[in-house]
Amino acid sequence: RHLDTGAELTGNPISANAYLGGWGIAAALSAGADVVVCPRVTDAALVVGPAAWWHSWATDNWDALAGAVVAGHVIECGTQATGGNYTWFDEIPDPTMPLAFPIAEVEADGSCVITKHPGTGGVVNVGTVTAQLLYEIGGPEYPNPDVVARFDTIQVAQEGPDRVRLSGTRGEPAPPQLKVCLNLEGGWRNRMSFVLSGLRQREKAAWLEDALFRRLGGKERFDDVDVRFVEAPSDAPTQEQASGRLHITVKSTDERVAGRAFSGAAIELALANYPGFFATGGPSEATSYGVYWPALVDRSEVTEVVVHADGAREVVAPPTASAAVTPATTSTTASEVATAPNGPNPGEALGAYFAARSGDKGGNGNVGIYARDDAGYAWLAANLTAATVKELLVEAHDLEVRRYELPNLRALNFVIVGLLGEGVASSVAFDPQAKGLGEYLLSRVWQG
Repeated sequence: RHLDTGAELTGNPISANAYLGGWGIAAALSAGADVVVCPRVTDAALVVGPAAWWHSWATDNWDALAGAVVAGHVIECGTQATGGNYTWFDEIPDPTMPLAFPIAEVEADGSCVITKHPGTGGVVNVGTVTAQLLYEIGGPEYPNPDVVARFDTIQVAQEGPDRVRLSGTRGEPAPPQLKVCLNLEGGWRNRMSFVLSGLRQREKAAWLEDALFRRLGGKERFDDVDVRFVEAPSDAPTQEQASGRLHITVKSTDERVAGRAFSGAAIELALANYPGFFATGGPSEATSYGVYWPALVDRSEVTEVVVHADGAREVVAPPTASAAVTPATTSTTASEVATAPNGPNPGEALGAYFAARSGDKGGNGNVGIYARDDAGYAWLAANLTAATVKELLVEAHDLEVRRYELPNLRALNFVIVGLLGEGVASSVAFDPQAKGLGEYLLSRVWQG
C-alpha cells in the first residue's frame, strides 16, 4: 500500500529499492575497507555507519544512533547547513566566497558539533542548523532503518564561531519495517506556455484554451490535463511585467497524443487566436515521466549483504529489537507558551520575524517555520494553526495540513498532504519540490 494514501498498488513497478541503514557500512569498515560502495542507503546512514564503527556502538544504543541520524540529516545536503537556502542569508559574513561543506564531529554518546573548515565561506549558526533540521521531515518521530530519532528532544546551542552543538537526542528502537521506493512508468507528458500581454488576460486565456482543445478533439483524449493561468498587472511598467502566462500540461500513455500532435496544434493557433499571441517555445516532443510510490516492507523480506574486498559475503544482522513507530498526534489548534509572544502585527509579513525551510516528501510538501527566541515561538504556537496556513496558502485550501510542534527548536512543522501530486517526477506543480514554499509562506501578510 502507498505509505501516505493507503492506496493499493495497481501498476507494474520498473524498479524498487529498500532504504538500508548504516550497519552494512560499519561492517565493511570493520573489515578494513577504505571505500564503501553502497546500494540505496538513507542519507543519514552515511554518518551512522562510520560513527557506529568508530565508537563500537551496539545495535541497541538507541540514543547514540539517534544522535548520529541527526548529524547525518544536518550535513546530508551539504551547504544547506552553512548558509545555502537560508532565509537570514544576510548573516553570511562574505557572500562572495563559495559556501563551505559542513563537518559533523560525532562523539561517543552520539552528540555532535556541526562546523566547517576555518577560513572557508558561509556560516554555521543556530539558524542554519535549525533550518536543515526542519528540512523534509514529518512529525517529531524520524524513522530510520537503525533507530527512530526524536526530533523533539534535540538541543541546539552555539558553542563558538561556526560551531553548533547538537545534544540530548533520544532514540527509540528501530522500526520493524523498511521504507521502499517503487518507481512506476507514468506515461508521456508535454507542456506549452503562452504569454498574455496587456488587457483582458483572463478572456484571452479562456479563448485559447477552448480553441486548442476543440482542435485536439477534447480534453478527454488525454489521461490528465492541467491548466494554470497566472495573471499579471496590465499597467505594470514593462511589457514583461504586464504579461500573464497560461501553462497547459497534458499527460497520456500514448506518446503520439502528448507529443507534437499537442504542441503543434498549439502553435498552429499563433495567427488565429488572441491578440498578441506568442508562446515561450516551439513545438516539442513528449517526454516520459515516472511515478514515485513509497511503501513499507517487513525487515524479514530484505537480506542485507556486504561483499568484502576478497569476495567474502557477510550477512548484516537486523537490529536486535524493534518497535512499531507511533506517529505523533498533530495539533490542529493553537497552544499557549509561558513566554509573552512577539510576532507580526496586522499588515506585517511573517518573514519580518521568522525563517523557514521547505521541501518535498513524496507527494507531500513540508514547511518548517521557526523563531530566533522564545517570544517568537510563543507567537507561532499561539497563532499559526493548520487552518491559518490553509488560509495563507491558496494552494493548500482543499488539502489536509498537519501541524507539529517542536518547541525545542522554536519551530512548527507543517505537512501539506498531496501538494505535489504523485511526487516530483510526475508533478505539474509550479514548485515541484516545494523548495520555495517556505519563502512563499514568509511573504504572507498577517491579517490578525
